[in-house]
Amino acid sequence: MERVLSGMRPTGYLHLGNYVGALRQWVQLQDSYECFYMVADLHAMTTEFDQNIDLKELTIEMVIDWLAAGVDPNKSVIFVQSTVPEHSELFTILSMITPLGWLERNPTYKDAKENMKDKDLSNVGFLSYPVLQAADIIIYKATKVPVGKDQLPHLEITREIVRRFNYLFGEVFPEPQAILGEVPHVYGVDGRKMSKSYNNAIYIKDSKEEILKKVKMMVTDVGRPRRSDPGHPDDCKVFPLYKIFYPEIVDTVVEECTSAKIGCIECKDRIAKKLIEYLEPIKERRDYYEKHRDEVIDILREGSKKAREVASKTMEEVRNAIKIKYW
Repeated sequence: MERVLSGMRPTGYLHLGNYVGALRQWVQLQDSYECFYMVADLHAMTTEFDQNIDLKELTIEMVIDWLAAGVDPNKSVIFVQSTVPEHSELFTILSMITPLGWLERNPTYKDAKENMKDKDLSNVGFLSYPVLQAADIIIYKATKVPVGKDQLPHLEITREIVRRFNYLFGEVFPEPQAILGEVPHVYGVDGRKMSKSYNNAIYIKDSKEEILKKVKMMVTDVGRPRRSDPGHPDDCKVFPLYKIFYPEIVDTVVEECTSAKIGCIECKDRIAKKLIEYLEPIKERRDYYEKHRDEVIDILREGSKKAREVASKTMEEVRNAIKIKYW
């Protein structure tokens, strides 16, 4: 089995965008790959270091969402980045051979500096984020990494670092390849991309009442001022939810909307009920783990132990390769 590495930063509860963009794929990958799923708590500090956030509590809540969505500790290794100190050791070594220009030219770094002006990003950790990410991936010799198109530059930096390390010290690491998935766009209640930062998200943990309330608030088709006007599904921020969670009636929705047989209020009510139905088994599992948080901690403890066993073996090879193994 080829090995997959993926992770998330514990910065808050997970929402539908997180589920569609990552979690759903993680669950599917478990049956075809040896999967390592990482709580990237050190990465969270690159932008949240001054927020006094409780990383332990956020980690547990996020992993509860993972387990609720179907990530299975019997199939996958679920672990916390900071509990495997070999990540930091390899990061230090890789930072010695990574040219500064590679990091400064990273388009994700430039975009974040431009669009996250409310954050203090003038720290070394944020600039060198891709180097730590490279360490996360290659310390497990992962050959596949599920990413979105916007994350490809980071993965390419990982591949460049691998090539440079292998050229300097001998073949130790495989070059990881991307698993590119089609990630549908999920809009928040205000019509913008669903995001914790925008306070516009529908969360996996939300109750039926909260889901109904939030869907009713969603922006629909601004070009349809009256119920009797024909609608434009492709311009509606609710319509993508049908494509994701209720695909079997998409054609019906298009016909009803464009012919004004159904209004936006009715349309939102229908998809809200479908969302509640879709999320019900996820909610049941989430409620279970909320009441059994000790089990979540045990899963993380056991997963971190397994992860460290693998990482330790890799670091033995690395120390031999760079000739700093003294005894």
